[in-house]
Amino acid sequence: MLKQYRLRNYNFRLVLYVLVLSVIGILVIGSARESVQDKQILGLCLGIAAMVLISLIDFSFVLRFSWLFYMLNIGLLVMVKYMGNHTKGSTRWVTIAGIRFQPSELSKIIIILFFAYFFMKYQENLNTLKILAVSFLFAGIPLYLIKQQPDLSTTIVTALIFITLLFIAGLNYKIVFSVLAVSIPTVVIFISLILQPDQKILDPYQYKRIMAWLQPEKYADAAYQQLNSKMAIGSGQLWGKGLNNSEITSVKNGNFISEPQTDFIFSIVGEEMGFVGSVTVIVLLLLIVMECIFMARKAKDLSGRLICCGMASLIGFQAFVNICVTTGLMPNTGLPLPFVSYGLTSLVTLFMGIGFVLNVGLQPKKYGMGDTTS
Repeated sequence: MLKQYRLRNYNFRLVLYVLVLSVIGILVIGSARESVQDKQILGLCLGIAAMVLISLIDFSFVLRFSWLFYMLNIGLLVMVKYMGNHTKGSTRWVTIAGIRFQPSELSKIIIILFFAYFFMKYQENLNTLKILAVSFLFAGIPLYLIKQQPDLSTTIVTALIFITLLFIAGLNYKIVFSVLAVSIPTVVIFISLILQPDQKILDPYQYKRIMAWLQPEKYADAAYQQLNSKMAIGSGQLWGKGLNNSEITSVKNGNFISEPQTDFIFSIVGEEMGFVGSVTVIVLLLLIVMECIFMARKAKDLSGRLICCGMASLIGFQAFVNICVTTGLMPNTGLPLPFVSYGLTSLVTLFMGIGFVLNVGLQPKKYGMGDTTS
């Protein structure tokens, strides 16, 4: 389980990027809602402890328990359905032994670990109908349970993580092109169907969010948050208004953005840290994703490569969607900005994922005497 590792293989750059981004998140959360800042600091401490511990445990050993993790994941998601805490029209949290957390956040990490093991084990037969069908079944069960919460945005991001893992594992290009040939027209038809007033595919609130994005003047009551978010980001100009400012013209101070410490935290970054602060956050997220990809190239086997690429896709897709929502480029969804938004479950699970990436880096692939690849 524990091995002798070389300190020079520990990716301190990745740790630095994650810590700097998390500290920025704590500062912005304190400005957005000071009452939850201490909890985020606690989450950071727990996350760092989890990251360091996991980074020293052989990921190959952990993957032996993938099936146990998968069943635990399903069990937790079922608990949410029947015993979860109902908040603001959704049931996404569960309380166990006095600890309230969101299983769908942990589900992303477990899915990465499970399919890193599964695709590694069946990599020779990956492109057979049987293995593809089984993999889609195993992915479909947790995705269905997450969708039922309802949490469409997390379902979509988790599905994108699975597709990324499938592609990295070696999915045949012929299959990829065949799926695209079918899926693109299907998506067009799907979009045309959900835009119909009498559609039954999406829940009413989901339909309203899409229409508010397409026709904000007609659905002003649902579009106000995104409109105010864009106003806040634009008002920050180059350097921002400063954290914890008391300006009357502040969109945040006027309470025009609900829950600014979570899904719309990037609005606060834009308003109070300006263009410079916004770019800094985006660059740090990009650097974290790139470091995960670089670690994947040095992984000793396919499972390590999949863990790193899975974390890169999780952080990359989720950050992309969150920032697009706050800038009005996508319909409003409920996704946190990785390492920045308030949320102990999200923060701790992300640090756990980074811990696995660091352990992959501690076990780089070995080259033969005649191989000059570095």
